[in-house]
Amino acid sequence: MKTQFSKTWNRSLQPRKQRKYRYNLPIHLKNKLLSTHLSAELRTQYGMRNIPVKKNDMVKVLKGSFRGKTGKVNSVSTKKLAAYIDGVESSRRDGTKVFVPIKVSNLMIIELNTEDKRRIKNE
Repeated sequence: MKTQFSKTWNRSLQPRKQRKYRYNLPIHLKNKLLSTHLSAELRTQYGMRNIPVKKNDMVKVLKGSFRGKTGKVNSVSTKKLAAYIDGVESSRRDGTKVFVPIKVSNLMIIELNTEDKRRIKNE
């Protein structure tokens, strides 16, 4: 099997090829995998179900040990497909605080960062 990216891997039912597809995905296509649900109010307001998460969005954690916490997105990692959120932190042994990566599938946007006008097309 090739080591370069191929769109045909997406058609495969084998989990190893699905993982390889996601791992080798180019960055401009990986951004689509960063989509997360919108809250019910934002859904009706913008007419969309999901949108890629960006810095300065207010999000709520839906799953995991930090479930129920809300905070502003500090940064987004396209390589790990995860977001780092203010208030969702862990402490190291020496006492310093570190952000915990949260998968974007476990988040819900409750307030959008609308600085980018192209992000919301129907306004």
